[in-house]
Amino acid sequence: MKLNRHQKIIELIRLYPINTQEELLEKLKSEGYCVTQSTVSRDIKSLRLQKSLSEDGKYRYITPDTKASELKSSFSGILSSSVISAVAASNIVVVKTYSGMASAACAAIDSMEFSGVVGSLAGDDTIFIACTENSFANDFVLKLNKLL
Repeated sequence: MKLNRHQKIIELIRLYPINTQEELLEKLKSEGYCVTQSTVSRDIKSLRLQKSLSEDGKYRYITPDTKASELKSSFSGILSSSVISAVAASNIVVVKTYSGMASAACAAIDSMEFSGVVGSLAGDDTIFIACTENSFANDFVLKLNKLL
């Protein structure tokens, strides 16, 4: 019974933008599951569901495996709206952004965990990204340009 309910919860949060435990409880009831709010709360914890900011500006439940793809999409949006250019200079990549956007773009880049990147530093409109080798810097610029 619990396994079936957990599978249904995952199905529901993938189909509908569920923002609260109460909404999830109502969806479960409409699907024939007779549960309490405390059971839903335990299920959320057991499934390790998280809340993520959706495109409409509201938080909704997501599964841990969908978080990575949604975050990547979100980070791509941040990068495409803030980055002007990226150039490799040896093993350093210099990323130019619109004024005041370097910090957000740098945080997005750090969160995407590009291979070969060992560190980054953001100013107001410029980001310096240190790579382990020149080839990683060149690959990074190519990947970043694809995201843009």
